[in-house]
Amino acid sequence: MGGPAGEAILQFDGWFRASARVALLSVCSGAVLASVSGCHRAPAPDVMATVNGKEILSSDLEKYYKATLGDNPEPPTAEQADIVRLNILRQMIEDEILQQRAAKLNLAASDEDVNAKLTEMKAPYTQEEWERQLKQRNITVDDLKRDLRRSLTKSKLLNKEIESKINITDAEISAYYAAHKAEFNLIEPQYHLAQIVVTAMPAQQPGNLQNSKAVSEADARKKIQALLIRLQSGEDFGALAMNFSENPNTASSGGDMGFIPESALHSEPLAWDAISKLRPGQITDVIPVVDTSSPGHRVMGYAIYKLIAREPAGQRELNDPRVQQTIRQGLRESHAQLLKSAYLEVLHDEAKVHNYYAEQILKRSSY
Repeated sequence: MGGPAGEAILQFDGWFRASARVALLSVCSGAVLASVSGCHRAPAPDVMATVNGKEILSSDLEKYYKATLGDNPEPPTAEQADIVRLNILRQMIEDEILQQRAAKLNLAASDEDVNAKLTEMKAPYTQEEWERQLKQRNITVDDLKRDLRRSLTKSKLLNKEIESKINITDAEISAYYAAHKAEFNLIEPQYHLAQIVVTAMPAQQPGNLQNSKAVSEADARKKIQALLIRLQSGEDFGALAMNFSENPNTASSGGDMGFIPESALHSEPLAWDAISKLRPGQITDVIPVVDTSSPGHRVMGYAIYKLIAREPAGQRELNDPRVQQTIRQGLRESHAQLLKSAYLEVLHDEAKVHNYYAEQILKRSSY
């Protein structure tokens, strides 16, 4: 139940009706009709896939592929590279399906939407810093605007088709509580925390509003120190987390980690030592995030934690507003995840998708 990585489709109504099949067979009478691929024309060499005829080009796939690799000094093997590209292409196909669906429903993000979001992203930076951010990520302003438009369009579509239709009733909350009452009986103290995390891991996608990502160890230390200064100056923790934290699981919720059992915090001694001294509303200093499984406990990044509340052990009753809010939020997220998955499957089934890159891999394999 606690709090916490790129979609719209033009529907086809029966793209292979019986009459269409007859016409197709007539046109293709000279072709090898037994082929599983039918008689479609071969694509241009740079076409990796099509969605309802809309081409996805290799240049765009490579751009996302290189962004995924980042500055990793060890290049992947050819097989690993194919796997990464296939996964990225699958996401690009899903994105195109959603974009086409949004266009059909007149939900595409406007120029005003895009420019407003771009202005918001640029706000924390000087022009020089902003240009450096773009250069480090190997993207242009036009690239960024395109990605912003697609992201905003996807959000508008899912908000209308999914989020706006979810209604969690009091009866559902009561039923969940009755079936999971033990979950609200705290056997040990719990700490409601929020976090801002910065790492130097190049392959990690930041998942924050600014698409802000540290690109080196020195950059990570500089970024987290700058954020600490802004927090100490009174800026809102949640807003900074949403804009700059690099944990995609918590950034979108203002860094909210939910309630963490005290015993779980003991597994991270540096964090526990700092958090245990806080009063609700206070923040820690910068704390190294270490990989305890690596030799020498390698530093992977840095974090700042905020203690929102400390809960003593004991049973929490249904009339506690926090219990109701926790259940409501969890049920809503669960419903949304299920509906989005089903929605995407239905839209994918209705689309005419052809993945030429996957075919290429199969053709050159030894199977």
